[in-house]
Amino acid sequence: MTRADLVATMAGESGWTKAAADRALRALLASIRGSLKRGQPVTLVGFGTFCVTRRKARNGKNPRTGKPMHVAGGRAPRFKPSSELKRAIR
Repeated sequence: MTRADLVATMAGESGWTKAAADRALRALLASIRGSLKRGQPVTLVGFGTFCVTRRKARNGKNPRTGKPMHVAGGRAPRFKPSSELKRAIR
């Protein structure tokens, strides 16, 4: 499902226009992005939790040349689905 498909589905099920559904989707994604940027998890009951985790620095290998290289650590977004979502998919 693409973003356009999601907007069309939201508009159809809510009775909103596609423009209003697109604004709502953009606002939702911006809110999630802002919370994660501040390091706060976002929990959507019945769907899952978005959070930020730390990755350690490590040594890797350049796939093109095979030479060892250092891969810097950093923060990475993670999503943990709820048990309700897992049951719905099975």
